[in-house]
Amino acid sequence: MYLWPKLKLIPMTGRLSQEEAQKNRETCIRILGVSSKIRYAGKMNMFGRTLAGQLRKGVMPLFKPDEARNENFIEATRNQLRKAFEPSIGKTEYTLTVNENVKILTLPNRDSFYYVTLDKDTMQEEMYHVIASIRSLVIEENK
Repeated sequence: MYLWPKLKLIPMTGRLSQEEAQKNRETCIRILGVSSKIRYAGKMNMFGRTLAGQLRKGVMPLFKPDEARNENFIEATRNQLRKAFEPSIGKTEYTLTVNENVKILTLPNRDSFYYVTLDKDTMQEEMYHVIASIRSLVIEENK
């Protein structure tokens, strides 16, 4: 007898294989190549743990390491909470958060999500291009 019969159990396999880690790094580098306005591209697991991440050369991080961990956890939590509404409103394609100093784009991907930061001055037309291009990369990765 189970207390939560519909609870999805996720195996804790520990570290990623080197092949998976390399694939994630390469995807982050490809995301950075989409636009010079992209500051950072990272892939996070459903708990907010960084699976891979790449900062654009010459860009200074806005977060301190502990702030980045907290931000990733918050985004992972938001991502998981949104899944509860999928039967009513459909799957989340992406989220865009506009802050004073940076724009943050998240794109869910199975049991993970991509976390991308962009320069604040990124124009709307460029955002459409970035979103479409990254979504294509994420879809390609799921094949």
